[in-house]
Amino acid sequence: MDRRTFVIATGAGLVAAPALIRSAHSADKVQLLLNWYLYGEHAPFFYGKKLGLFEKEGIDLTIMEGRGSGVTLQAVGAKSTQFGHVDMSAVVRAGIRGAPVVSTGVLLQKNPASAMGFAEKNIRTANDLKGKTVATTPGDALSQVWPAFLKKANLRDSDVRLVQGDAQTKLNAVISGQADVLLGFSHDQSMKIKDATGKAVFPIMFSDYGLNAVATGIVAHRDTLSGSPDLVRRFMRAATLSAEAAEKNAGAAADAMLEADSKAGKKETLTEGFEISTKLYRVTADQRPFHTNANAVKETVDLLVEYGGVDPSAKEKLATFFTTDFLPGKATN
Repeated sequence: MDRRTFVIATGAGLVAAPALIRSAHSADKVQLLLNWYLYGEHAPFFYGKKLGLFEKEGIDLTIMEGRGSGVTLQAVGAKSTQFGHVDMSAVVRAGIRGAPVVSTGVLLQKNPASAMGFAEKNIRTANDLKGKTVATTPGDALSQVWPAFLKKANLRDSDVRLVQGDAQTKLNAVISGQADVLLGFSHDQSMKIKDATGKAVFPIMFSDYGLNAVATGIVAHRDTLSGSPDLVRRFMRAATLSAEAAEKNAGAAADAMLEADSKAGKKETLTEGFEISTKLYRVTADQRPFHTNANAVKETVDLLVEYGGVDPSAKEKLATFFTTDFLPGKATN
């Protein structure tokens, strides 16, 4: 199957959700558009679908690969998809321009942004980047926070040499030795490099230098929140339970992705990438997946204003960027 047309869907049917019987109606057809091509972080959605967690909530789920958070946000804003999986920085940037999109839950409470290269090169700290070549993709989430990382790490633009290209070109640059490191996510591009070469990759985490913006999560249109609040609650409940179930069985979650699309990757690195992402789920041990808070979003907006060129008025509009109203309560076990 061509991954550029990848779609999976559950069958519609008569289902029963907790405390709400839906036997008189078929399941709600819902589409989730991901932020990118498949990688380990996406495993919970596939695992939850396989376990029937969305079906139990009366949801007939279709999952589609994305082509970047910005493209996914446009689709949500245009109501061509009900839910998107996107980076919070993209939500803020779109929201400040008036896009009618709201984050309904942030999965990664710690940011996976990093500069990564082969471990054998022994590039382990920001200072080790001096004199090195860094591969970037213009306009992506990583390139937008790169100036902030340089400032936090006491580096100058002239300390490194940048080469630019699309996502695959960036990977190829490191694999071929044309670049020492690339800007990427520790649970995504590192696994792609390992898949291609069999070599270990070491990420210099931006969060270790004070750049810990919350990252990817679910987004919906404002009209969906106001017009179909029960659907949003059911979706977020199923997504939360899916993430919790996948954490307990990472290998099975990876298998669920591969069953949906055999070209999703290799089980070993899909599992490893997912396990890396689960370490970014929470700041406190009792925090459920997708449960962010106003302070975390505030810190993210502050970073975007200070280093990312976002209009300072964003600081006064926190409540327009996210909501926790549709998240399930504390776990009962």
